[in-house]
Amino acid sequence: MRMISRRRIFIRQTPGSVRLPNLLLIVSGVAALSLVWWLQNRMGMVPCALCFWERWPWRIAIAIGVIGMIVPRRWAVPVAVLGVPALLADMVLSLVHAGVEWGFWPSPLPECAAPQLKGQTIAERLASMPLHPGKPCDQPTYLFNWLPISLTVMGGLAACAVLIGLLVLVVTLGGRTAGRR
Repeated sequence: MRMISRRRIFIRQTPGSVRLPNLLLIVSGVAALSLVWWLQNRMGMVPCALCFWERWPWRIAIAIGVIGMIVPRRWAVPVAVLGVPALLADMVLSLVHAGVEWGFWPSPLPECAAPQLKGQTIAERLASMPLHPGKPCDQPTYLFNWLPISLTVMGGLAACAVLIGLLVLVVTLGGRTAGRR
């Protein structure tokens, strides 16, 4: 009697590290948002309006990473590639914010300007004041006194480093998975 080999139905065609780019997006996004939360709530540093905008790409990167961990394995790397525009957006926002800090151009957001008080009486002017004091966007915040790099520039450099790591992972995993198909 001749033994017939069974076909394997579930063949693993992609390497086990296919979800690493998504994990990188999640870990880097959580680390970035945790750091700014700690600086804002524990260290008492007041963020400006542009600082709040710079946090959105990290939130999007976390969401993309979570989606990439949930989707089937063959879609994990293409989903991770969607993190590239989010990281590029954070780098552009950091560049715009750094230009405002260095005095190259004015802030594009009206919240960064001095509040416009409306009204003739003191009561009307007090009613038109913002509820929370805002930090001007052109005033840099330094994490270390001995390091003349603002948090804005550090955030842009972090996004650049994560982008390079993501691209390296995507290219190496893309080459491995293309050969196994």
